[in-house]
Amino acid sequence: MKDFKEIFESHYTWIEGFMRNVRRYGERNAMVDPDQDKTWTYEELNSDCNKLCNALLHDGVTKGDVVMTQLMNCPEFVFAYVACHKIHAVGSPVSFRLSPGELAQNLLDAHPKVLVFDAGKKNDVLEAMKIANFKPFRLIIVGGEGEGDIVSYNEYVRAFPREEPPFTCEYNIYDETTRLYTSGTTGRPKGVPLTSINEVLSSHDVMIHFPMSYRDVTMNTTPWFHRGGLHCAGPCPTFYAGASLVVMRKFDPEITLKYTAKYKITFLIGVPTVLENLADEQEKKGYDLSTLKGIVTMGSPLERSACIRYQQVLTPNIFNGYGTTETFWNTFLRPFDLPENAGTAGASCIDDDVRVVKVYEDRRAEPDDLARQDGREVGEVIISSPAKSPYQYSNNPVETASKYYKDFIYTGDLATWDDKSFITIIGRKDDMIISSGENIYPTQIEEILNGFHKVKDCIVTAVPDKMRGQVVTAYVVKADESLTVEELDQDFKDSPDIANFKRPRYYRFVSQLPYTATGKKLHVKMKEIAEDDLRNGLLLVV
Repeated sequence: MKDFKEIFESHYTWIEGFMRNVRRYGERNAMVDPDQDKTWTYEELNSDCNKLCNALLHDGVTKGDVVMTQLMNCPEFVFAYVACHKIHAVGSPVSFRLSPGELAQNLLDAHPKVLVFDAGKKNDVLEAMKIANFKPFRLIIVGGEGEGDIVSYNEYVRAFPREEPPFTCEYNIYDETTRLYTSGTTGRPKGVPLTSINEVLSSHDVMIHFPMSYRDVTMNTTPWFHRGGLHCAGPCPTFYAGASLVVMRKFDPEITLKYTAKYKITFLIGVPTVLENLADEQEKKGYDLSTLKGIVTMGSPLERSACIRYQQVLTPNIFNGYGTTETFWNTFLRPFDLPENAGTAGASCIDDDVRVVKVYEDRRAEPDDLARQDGREVGEVIISSPAKSPYQYSNNPVETASKYYKDFIYTGDLATWDDKSFITIIGRKDDMIISSGENIYPTQIEEILNGFHKVKDCIVTAVPDKMRGQVVTAYVVKADESLTVEELDQDFKDSPDIANFKRPRYYRFVSQLPYTATGKKLHVKMKEIAEDDLRNGLLLVV
């Protein structure tokens, strides 16, 4: 068995799967970038990735070095993703929505040797490096001209060959290949260090559940820096399956439907708000969607009425997944589950064990201390996903110990489940807000708000919103009676420490906030108050 173990651990890697497809599907389309009206075959894609590989090796990038990218969905994102697998570096895509202060935290955590960024983020990158007092060895700009210490991507790779990079070191399935970032309850980024086998088995999960093969054409309307963007019909499973990928930089419903018809897309991916916009546009224009095998949505449950509408207007084959950055998706609803089970998060995926356990104030439940499967008792969702989770955070043993316990990740999501193990998400233990598929933590926004000189105290919650799921809402106690919501909104826009999409859209000024006897803010109570205030027209809109 020693030979099997050695062969398996050294060869069952994501990059070997990609290279198999380069050899057997060399002339097949691998990627289309509609903005450039350019198509890459697998051979051409591999060649362009090799140019970047050889440039990075020339710069001294070695196994384990971090190559951070802050890019919208674009070909250069793909080149960097594949190149890091090839030269055994760690690719770390981060959100292009980050503020300079937030990007600085990522830089300090990862210490990337290379940073590849979009031209539109140049000023933010320069400010982030000042805040962090850290500068990567190489700065590469995409879509702009190089100057000073910054080199343009095209100039960076121009002189390097398209041939395969030289052998540099031994490699195995347990090596870190990709590092994604997810925020904690305080907003501090947590690095999720995915291994090659995590990426292989995430690909297999997609290929099983869709199913997906080399004959498919995919387009993910969500950013690839998300786990769902990268691994749900994004570059990871699409290229591992030998399928074709259509690049969408920024979601637009009309363009999405046009691309679906033009490129004969078989799988579309987007958050529920994307489906709502697509259905509105399709009802107006009636595009040919006959090639679609399915539309996959993640981020929040589908309401029954919405699900029925999407099945009628877009495709009968609607899928809905639930999971985490740490574990990818772990419950899944397939077309035969809908619309009957719409509103639930589905039941466990094939290789996963998802449970709802009891919640205690003074301790966490054991994995077998289950909530009643009656659809009523609320518990915490825990997930065992040995195929897709690294079971640790980078450089963060405290959070690792806090979130992982006895082979399960304790998600903090509150839910009920029924006798068929279908799970319905109720909310979060840590009061996280999910708006347009993005995770937003109230404590981070409260910290920013309390830093404004006219604010005495505040509490942040959310109210329901048809399009975005939830909208950030702030209750503020004034330190200066002249304070207005317009001033607060401008303060958020001017702050380098918070992304624009996280700023509150509703406010209400109050004289006091609800606290527990031990001095903790009662977010749950404030959420109930906010929903009443919204219904009664008491919230101020910005």
